[in-house]
Amino acid sequence: MIKKILYYSILSILIIGLFGAGGLVLEEFKTGEGCPKIMHIPMCLVVFICFVIPLIAHLLRKANVLYFIFTGLAGSIALVASIMQFTGHAECPKTASGTPMCYYSLVLFSSLIILKIIYIKSKVKQ
Repeated sequence: MIKKILYYSILSILIIGLFGAGGLVLEEFKTGEGCPKIMHIPMCLVVFICFVIPLIAHLLRKANVLYFIFTGLAGSIALVASIMQFTGHAECPKTASGTPMCYYSLVLFSSLIILKIIYIKSKVKQ
């Protein structure tokens, strides 16, 4: 039962993140100003890919290494962006309420990593 709850919790977070990052990617393609860029690469596109690949890995119930590489990469990006946002050295895209989205990304990817670790450990015990 716990395993199913964890599985669907991870799936839900991945889908929520996919829609959030997807909206920024669409805005980026429409206006060119949807998200910050590093070496002309929109970071929202990188984060979007970092939701897609773990989603596929999770659905296939294989490739945990890919899952952790991409959630770790995006979590690192979100951590650096959140620190830079907090210190005033960067500007993350904001929600309608004014909250920087990098904060939400940090929470989502941290949750995904923690939940997947718990999911894997619960799978081994059974």
